[in-house]
Amino acid sequence: MRLKTVTSILLLLLLALPVLPEGPARVNAPFLSAGSALAASPGEQGQLKNFSTVYDMIKHLYVREVTSEELISGAIRGMLQNLDPHSAYLDEKEYKEMRETTAGEFSGVGIEISTENGQVMVISPFEDMPAYKAGILAGDLILAVDGVPTQDLSAQEVVSKIRGPKGTEVELMVLHKDSRVPANIKIRRDDIPVFSVKARFLEDGYLWVRLTRFSERTTQELSDALKSAAKKTEIKGIVLDLRNNPGGLLEEAASVSDLFLFDGLIVSVRGRSANQDKELKASRSQNKNNSPMVVLVNSGSASAAEIVAGALQDRKRAVLLGERTFGKGSVQQLMPIQGTGTAVKITTALYYTPSGRSIQAEGIQPDLYIPFEIPGKEDPAMPRLTVREQDLSKHLENSNAGKDGTDSGKNVVDPEAKDFLARDNQLRVGLELVKSLPALQAMQLPK
Repeated sequence: MRLKTVTSILLLLLLALPVLPEGPARVNAPFLSAGSALAASPGEQGQLKNFSTVYDMIKHLYVREVTSEELISGAIRGMLQNLDPHSAYLDEKEYKEMRETTAGEFSGVGIEISTENGQVMVISPFEDMPAYKAGILAGDLILAVDGVPTQDLSAQEVVSKIRGPKGTEVELMVLHKDSRVPANIKIRRDDIPVFSVKARFLEDGYLWVRLTRFSERTTQELSDALKSAAKKTEIKGIVLDLRNNPGGLLEEAASVSDLFLFDGLIVSVRGRSANQDKELKASRSQNKNNSPMVVLVNSGSASAAEIVAGALQDRKRAVLLGERTFGKGSVQQLMPIQGTGTAVKITTALYYTPSGRSIQAEGIQPDLYIPFEIPGKEDPAMPRLTVREQDLSKHLENSNAGKDGTDSGKNVVDPEAKDFLARDNQLRVGLELVKSLPALQAMQLPK
């Protein structure tokens, strides 16, 4: 095949349509026209000639017959895979799965993964999903899927192998981050809903809000959860839990932050050219939550979760507690390839917190570094719990409780709250801190 023909095939495949609404970000990016791409420099023409030469070698000399579609798709996949861990070529199946991840329900085990130096690493498991229940942790390495090594696979290819019909099993060879010997773990696939918000009262007035990801309805789900909680009792403080949240949609991260910020910058996006730059700011609506807030983060808090954490930290809206975050500070644009049913996901920009920090490969340091402590099997931190009058059998009730028109708190506290607190030292510290914030903020230190 001649150079001109191969070049034409590449151009037809690479010319893209505008970004779909389901894409991870909506960044306006300039695209090369066919004419400008054909006007390649002498050096580029030489590289394209090399591509044509290798293409012909494979077509005529490779041990088995391969189609032009296989070769071109492989070339595109290789180009993107060599850029960074998050740029990728998506075939029809992978593209469909990507859209399902942000907009519906799919069957799988419930993990977010990335590739690093040829290794497939778990960014975070989704809470209460099969992988989470099987003991998969953030930072674990997936060495094989059903016996197929993952070393030469892209992250999206690994995702496709892990997903499958509900009720079927997949076997993962996993190297836990604190182990030297891999383990084979069989996990039964299940429906993975995209519900991303869980809220429960730990004590009267103190709400624990768990965000598991940032999908298309996250802001609405969070807003509904806050309104529902406020109807039960006054919200005195919020522990916003972003641990093991792998991220998701940029716009949802900004709108979640907007629920707690009254004005000012939330995040800025800076690309290769000026027309890719933009700033997302908080609205001036009065319908905002101003409760004292503590945000829990860890190494599984990534991407959109880091946008929220960085915005609330920089704007002095919340105290961050936990461990350093993952450090994914890049924005991907999802672009369908015309007439093929496939798409490319390309890193087009970096995002920056309100103070101008780029967290790419750095992550966000919490204000209070509190590492997670795994509770002992025999006594899961129960001695840390305290017993008060209200816990005693037949204790006298407070005659003033409930006179403000809300529930007294006895009926709103999650019955499992003590168990959650017993197993989770970061949550315990977060609760005690958010209860103390009003007093701490009111203190006037001597000059």
